[in-house]
Amino acid sequence: MIIHMVKPGDSIYSIAKRYGVTPEKIIADNELQNAERLVVGQTIVVLGGRRTHRVVQGESLYSIARAWGIPLDRLIAANPQIQNPAALQIGQTVNIPEPPGKIGDILVNGYAFPDIDREVLEKTLPHLTYLSIFSYEVLPDGNLRNIPNDEVLIQAAYRQRVAPIMVITNIVEGEGFSSELARSVLSNPQTQDFLIENVLKVMEAKDYKGVDIDFEYVFPEDRENYNTFLRKMAERVRPLGYQVVTSLAPKTRADQPGLLYEAHDYPAHGQYADHVILMTYEWGYTYGPAMAVSPINQVKKVLDYAVSAMDSEKILMGLPNYGYDWTLPFVRGSAARNLTNNGAVELAARVGANIQYDYESAAPFFHYFDENFARHEVWFEDARSYYALLNLVNQYNLGGVSYWTIMSYTPQNWLVLNSLYNVIKVI
Repeated sequence: MIIHMVKPGDSIYSIAKRYGVTPEKIIADNELQNAERLVVGQTIVVLGGRRTHRVVQGESLYSIARAWGIPLDRLIAANPQIQNPAALQIGQTVNIPEPPGKIGDILVNGYAFPDIDREVLEKTLPHLTYLSIFSYEVLPDGNLRNIPNDEVLIQAAYRQRVAPIMVITNIVEGEGFSSELARSVLSNPQTQDFLIENVLKVMEAKDYKGVDIDFEYVFPEDRENYNTFLRKMAERVRPLGYQVVTSLAPKTRADQPGLLYEAHDYPAHGQYADHVILMTYEWGYTYGPAMAVSPINQVKKVLDYAVSAMDSEKILMGLPNYGYDWTLPFVRGSAARNLTNNGAVELAARVGANIQYDYESAAPFFHYFDENFARHEVWFEDARSYYALLNLVNQYNLGGVSYWTIMSYTPQNWLVLNSLYNVIKVI
C-alpha cells in the first residue's frame, strides 16, 4: 500500500504511471467520484504499486520518510547508492522499502443506526467483527424503548459473519444522555435486575450476540452503583454465551474531573467487560472550537492511562468516520457543520482549497471563504490520519478499533485497515 499526497500538476494518470498501476484501478480502489478534479494535499491510496520516489525541491530523506510513513533508518538502508543523504538532487530516484506483511489480527466494531443506507451497510460489513446497533433507550423503570427494524440489520450482519451487538443508552428521547435517568436505574437494585432481564429477553428474541452499555454523564455519586450493574450484567448474561461491552469517556487519569468522566471506572470496566470501547474522538466537536476530531497526541494520552488500568487486549480504540466545518472566528454556542470524509474532500475541490496536514495531531485540514466572505476551517480524516491512528493498535497491543459511525463509507479507511490487519470474524 502506498499513500500518495496529491501535488500541483498531479493527475490520476500521472500518479498511475508513477507507481506502475492503471488509472482505472486507482479510481476503483479509492471510489473516486470525480477523478478529473483532484485537490492538492488530497490522499490517494495505491495498492500494488511500484515503490519509488522522485525528489522535488525542498525534500530531504527525513521528509520523504515521514511522507511515506516509514522509519528514516529503513529508508537510508534501502538506498545505499545515495552517498550523501543530506544532499539530495532534484529528480533523483529514492527507493522506498517494501512494507512488512500485515501486522496481525484485529477486532473491528462499527456503530450504525437502523436507517443506515443499505448499500453502505453491505459494503462495510465485510470489514467488521461486530455491528453495534444504536440504540435501545433505557426507561426509568428498567423497560426498554424498542428500536424499529433492527432485525434487518441483524440479518444482514449474519449473512457476512458479523456479530450484532445490542446497544443500551441512558438517552431521553429527543433530549440526549440523561444523568437523572441513569440515577433512576442504577440507584435501585430491583430496577437494575429488571433491566438486565429485559436486555436478555431482547438478545434471545432477536439473536444478538452481546450488549454494549453506553451510559454517559452518569453522576459521580453513582459510580459504584454503575460498577455493580456491570458486574451483575456480566454474571447474568456471560454464562449464556453473550458478550458484555462498555463505552467509556476518554480519560487520561483515574481522578479526571468532569461529569463525563468521574463515574467511568476504568479498572472496574476492564474487569467486568469483555471489550471496552474508548470514545477517543470529539476533541473537535460541534459546539467547540476548530481542531482535529481525534488528535493523535491526545489519543495517546488516553491510551497511556487505559493500558495501565485494564488488559490492553480488551480495548477497542474509538475512531471517527466524519469531520466538521467551523465558521471562524469561533463563537461559543455556534455549531459546526458535520461532514463525511469524502464530503470534506469534495468541498475542498469545490471551493478551491488546498488540503494541509497537521503532524502534531496527525490530521488533515483546510481553510476557505464562503459566499458571504466568512472564513471556514475544516478538519476530517484521510488515509494518512487513519494510518497513524490504526498503528496505535499495534503500538499499544490493543484488541482493535470501533468506528463512530459507519453511516457513511470512507473507502480509504478500509484500504488502509485491510493493508495493516486481518479482520477477525467471531461467527
